[in-house]
Amino acid sequence: MRADRLLSILLLLQTKGRLTAGKLAEMLEVSERTIYRDLDALSAAGIPIYAERGPGGGCILTEGYRTNLTGLTEAEVRSLFMAGVPGPLSDLGLGEVLEDAFLKLLAALPSVRRSDAERVRQRIMLDSAGWFQMEEPVPFLPLLQEALWEDRRIHLIYRKPDHQQSERLVDPYGLVAKTSIWYLVAATGQDMRVYRVSRVISATLTHEQFERPESFDLPTYWKTWCADFENSRTQYPVKIRIAPDAVNSLPLAFGEGIRTQIEQYGSWDMEGWLVLPMTFENMDIACGRLVGFGPLIEVLDPPELREHIIHLAERILAFYHQPTTSR
Repeated sequence: MRADRLLSILLLLQTKGRLTAGKLAEMLEVSERTIYRDLDALSAAGIPIYAERGPGGGCILTEGYRTNLTGLTEAEVRSLFMAGVPGPLSDLGLGEVLEDAFLKLLAALPSVRRSDAERVRQRIMLDSAGWFQMEEPVPFLPLLQEALWEDRRIHLIYRKPDHQQSERLVDPYGLVAKTSIWYLVAATGQDMRVYRVSRVISATLTHEQFERPESFDLPTYWKTWCADFENSRTQYPVKIRIAPDAVNSLPLAFGEGIRTQIEQYGSWDMEGWLVLPMTFENMDIACGRLVGFGPLIEVLDPPELREHIIHLAERILAFYHQPTTSR
């Protein structure tokens, strides 16, 4: 793809200024001889490019040869370059494409705006991945993306949360990445469903096309679905007290949102322990999240959760009191 390489040389020289042939060859993964041939071709095409020999030399574009992108304010330039290349775009295979787009945009900016862009990229980074979150394999994401662009039905074998498998023929309407987790929004007959892409066991692209409703708006649907999902989750309220030594560890276990919850609903008892109401999906989840704190968290309510934790502790003690055997 020599045309792409010639354009890349122009953009790199516009963006970086003076670059040696060796550096260009390294960046474009070709030989220096190829770079010199490309420079000759650009010069023959009327591009004011030349090479200086000796220390401090390199390949240069004549000052002033540039396509200026006008109309962007300082804040607009900062907002564009602040995003970088999000992980979800890399998942879609668009990471290099976006980097090339940034390079072209950077090369077209006036020098003062180009300086703003470089400052932003070196000072602010947005990382959408969550802490302690294992990356989910999504081997069928490229195929789902292809089905989206071509409006073609796909046959899915899907693993449900209870680990049961189901087969479905779906019309893919959109892909959504939420905290680096991919979801497929698709229609099955008249029903709309959301599927976690990492649970797709098999996906086959059919030759059958479907008609996407003109009224469907992905951002609106997703916002409504998220609100409905949160409201539909079962609520299991508990009341706990937390030892002073464990309070600072709560955000690591429950997320930063716990700080706001403490400010709004927390209180302190006479012994300096934090008393806090919390909600979980069910008793088992509550037990699993709280028991790891050991004696640093006490369940005050409900009584059945206290009993559940006591029985669990008794079973653990009984297990570890047994003689060690090779397993």
